[in-house]
This record gives sequence, C-alpha cells and structure tokens, in this order.
Amino acid sequence: MEETISLQDLFRTLKKRIVLIISAVIVAMGIAAVISYFYLTPIYQASTQILVNQQKFDQNQFNAQDIQTNLQLINTYNVIITSPAILSKVIENLDLDMTPAQLKGQFTVNSAQNSQVVNVTVQDTEAFRAVDIANTTAEVFQDEVKILMNVDNVNILSPAVLSENPTPVKPQKLLNIAIAAVVGLMIGVGVAFLLEYLDTTVKTEQDVEELLGLPILGIVSIISDKEMQMNNDALLGAQNKG
Repeated sequence: MEETISLQDLFRTLKKRIVLIISAVIVAMGIAAVISYFYLTPIYQASTQILVNQQKFDQNQFNAQDIQTNLQLINTYNVIITSPAILSKVIENLDLDMTPAQLKGQFTVNSAQNSQVVNVTVQDTEAFRAVDIANTTAEVFQDEVKILMNVDNVNILSPAVLSENPTPVKPQKLLNIAIAAVVGLMIGVGVAFLLEYLDTTVKTEQDVEELLGLPILGIVSIISDKEMQMNNDALLGAQNKG
C-alpha cells in the first residue's frame, strides 16, 4: 500500500515536536552567540587610497595617453605594494613580529575599473596597528616606486584614520546568530521528522488500517471517569429496581 503524507500530517508533526524545534533553534543561537562574543578575535580594518597620476604637469603635456599609461601601471603597482620589497620595509619601520608572507595575508589591494585610485585595505586584531600598517605601506610604496619603476606618479590621496571608537569588521555577531538560528531550525525540523519516521507505535485507527491492510469496522471510544461513574450508577439503579 503506497504511503502518502498530507500537509496536515506535516503540520501535525511540526506541532507535536514544536518544543524540540524551538529548543534546537535556541541552543544553536546560544552557541553562536557564545563563540562570537567570547571566543572569536575581533578583526579591525583600515584603508588608504593611492592616486596614480603625473606629479607635475601642465595642461598641454597631460593627455589621454598619459591616463592610459597610468591605468596600465596600476596592475603592476597592485603587485608591488604587497611584494617583499615593500612589506619588508614596513615590518622594519613598525618593528612587526611577522614575515612579509604573513603580513601580505592581511592586505587587500584593488582599484575600480578605469580608475587611477588604488585602495589598500589592511585587517588586524588591533585597530591602531591596522591604521599604522596601511599608512606606512602607502608611504614606503610612494618612496620605493621611484627607484623600482623610475617614475614619480604616486600620491597618497586619503590616508587611513583611527576613529575614537573603532568597530571590528569581524566577526559579524548578529549575522552569525541569524545563520545559527536558520541552521538550528533546519536541524530541529529534520530531527522531528526523523523521530516521527522512526516511531512505529500504533496510535490511531489509520495506523491499524495501514499496518493490517484491512478496513476499520468500528472503534472503541475512550470513556472518561465521569462517564464510567454515571454508567455504574445507572446500572446499580436498574439492579435495585429489579
């Protein structure tokens, strides 16, 4: 006999296991909150902008070809900024206890399409250190690119600034808790249906019909204590009259 599940069965199962589902959501949110607030290290971010252009020019000398040349150089500059030649000097200037490869992992360097502005973003466990690394890198790059590329077309457009109350970019605590709530809900629902599937006890007449493959001819209703007492009283009264 083919077994079918209706929406009513689904909602009945969810209602039956609602405590389990809610508990799973609460536990998942609690775990995520504890990990996010007490175990994950806050990560702060600082950014500086570098402008690639001609340092000195007049209107007649500076043209579209110069801009195109600068744009082509930006991809090269993006690589040079995080190269050991630059980062080694940054580590030396700031007396950082790390290698250039480790420091490079904290950098994100990019620029918008057809833009002469290079964005240098640094993430660190300390807000002030992220600002120092970003600004020092921009300054070192501005000096070293003159030697490495024999050009003088780099200016610091916008240095990184340390705010009074820096806010970490990681972890995103509320987002982590929200994701945990969804995961907890999925787990709770999954366990609820699994328990229902594994529950083979016979509870209703439909269960008997499905198990035996025979039609139900009748059922015995549950008699409450009050009805039982009324029936007993009526029976005793009939006996007394007899």
